[in-house]
Order: sequence, then structure tokens, then C-alpha cells
Amino acid sequence: MSGVSFELHRAASSAQGRKGEIYSWTGEVSGLGRIELSFPTEHSDYPAEYCEVAVNGDSFPLVTYLGLRYLRRPLLARGELRVDWDPADLSRSAYGWGRQGRALRIQIKGRSYTYVQVGGKRSHELTRPGAGVSMRRSSWNHPRTLSGTCSGAADALDIAVAVVLEAVYTRNLSAAGALVSMPGRFLNRCNFL
Repeated sequence: MSGVSFELHRAASSAQGRKGEIYSWTGEVSGLGRIELSFPTEHSDYPAEYCEVAVNGDSFPLVTYLGLRYLRRPLLARGELRVDWDPADLSRSAYGWGRQGRALRIQIKGRSYTYVQVGGKRSHELTRPGAGVSMRRSSWNHPRTLSGTCSGAADALDIAVAVVLEAVYTRNLSAAGALVSMPGRFLNRCNFL
């Protein structure tokens, strides 16, 4: 799917659910059909301090991400990524140097991904050997559109994982975000206070 581009547009927010307003973005990917990103998922049984986001569509696997809620989005820290209910292994270094040092590393369905922030806090890239998906938000906080471009042998799984991560709070993948979140990480480790 090299060179395939797609765009998801923000749909009207649905009525207040038990977890607050529900946001969604929908679009079409050439050759794969409709795709939708929504959060928080209304049917989640998790406590209110958690937020779950989901991607699904015509030819796409169900991809969900669950994490502690921060600014209406799930955090990367201690989050859970699942593809068709199979859990992924996630790792990252909060104190790493450079983009690659702070990158989110994902192992799922026999694939190894790297997810990094590129060119400002609105752009991200999900890569694996031989494939990648570059994503860009129209704005960081309340994007109207989410745009993606595929490279190499990117497929429905690659696109779904890249899109679901656009609804996750990923600010601390940048140097500035890592510095801002450092006091909170320190305090979270001080259980004796």
C-alpha cells in the first residue's frame, strides 16, 4: 500500500455517555474501506479514571488502547494495547535520549513496531521492517482531521495501530513533554508520601 493516503474527519460528538462526551473520526482507506476511531468507548466496564479508545472498520482488526485518563485521553504509562483481544507487549524509556530513545516499542501478532513523534507534537510515525504509517493531526488538542500516509507494505493492521495511537496522550514522546512529565513520574514512584 505504499503511497496510499487517507484522511479521517471528526464526526459530531455523540450525546454524553456515562464516561462523558464520545468523540469519533471516520474515513475511507483506498482498498480497505471504512475506518472509525472513537473514544472513550461507551461499553467499557473500566472505572471512570480509565479511558479506552478503539479503531474498527470494514477490513480492519479491532484495535483498542486502555490507560489512565489524562485530558480526556489514555496515558502511555501502564497502558494496554490489544488487537482482536490479543495483548501487545509495550515498552519505552521515559528518560531516553532523542526520538528513538523515547520511542514506544510494540510487539504484536509477530510484528515489531516503533512509534515516534516527528516534526512537532502533531505528527507521528509507526514503523516496522518494510512498512510504515505516518500520521498528522490538524491540531494537537482538538483535531478536525487525522491524515495518514502509508509506505512500503503497510496493511490494515499497521493502519489500525497507527490510528488508535492518535487518540492516546503521547506528548511525553518528545523532549519537552518528557521534561514536563518528569515531576509526575517521580511523585508516582514515591508511594511513601
